[in-house]
Amino acid sequence: MSESEDTMLTIDNLQAQVDGKAILKGLSLTINAGEIHAIMGPNGAGKSTLAYTLGGRPGYEVTGGTATLGDADLLEMAPHERAAAGLFLGFQYPVEIPGVSNVQFLREALNSQRTARGEAPLSAADFLRLAREKAGLLGMDMEMLKRPVNVGFSGGEKKRAEMVQMGILDPKLAILDETDSGLDIDALKTVGAGINAIMRAPDKAVLLITHYQRLLDYVQPDFVHVLAAGRIVRSGGPELALELEREGYAEVVAA
Repeated sequence: MSESEDTMLTIDNLQAQVDGKAILKGLSLTINAGEIHAIMGPNGAGKSTLAYTLGGRPGYEVTGGTATLGDADLLEMAPHERAAAGLFLGFQYPVEIPGVSNVQFLREALNSQRTARGEAPLSAADFLRLAREKAGLLGMDMEMLKRPVNVGFSGGEKKRAEMVQMGILDPKLAILDETDSGLDIDALKTVGAGINAIMRAPDKAVLLITHYQRLLDYVQPDFVHVLAAGRIVRSGGPELALELEREGYAEVVAA
């Protein structure tokens, strides 16, 4: 495998603003296939802005730099094109979609991506087999997937449903924005196990955005980065997360 084939995501000097305010101020990062990276940092550092900018969320304006997924210019793609190319964005607060069942939503999402890649859509029977398999990894039964998307779900159920979605869509790169937010310890263990089962593979990669060490107890990263004031100011291994937990961001950023 060549170096370019190994590289999943390359961000070079990325700059972005929201409502005219600069948030990302020259962020660079390389993620290779088979790697899990965690980004930690204080509130307002730009962590969610990075996730939304890479996902193509409207209102997040790139003012400089580049981001490539494999050999493709990520920033030139529409959001649905980024998804079809293999990018998955997990939200801190998954939205509710009344009147649309999870099964309906997920089958349409998967088949639209397959069509965009020139692949045949899955039949209803094949899709249900796939959904049942992925739901089982996250401890969800099919009755939950027949309910409207996230309507009446607890915080933990929303996150598990989102991980089922990730398993079904089978992305190359998952960007998970504070997936641990609002989870109790049992849900955290389940979600962590699901991330490992779905995304820990030599041809996939994960960018975990989190405030706290606790998720990293279950999904151990290869690299940890500290994001502050729109830039990555320090990088290290899993031990860096433990240092952040022990010392706080102010001490580590100032060091």
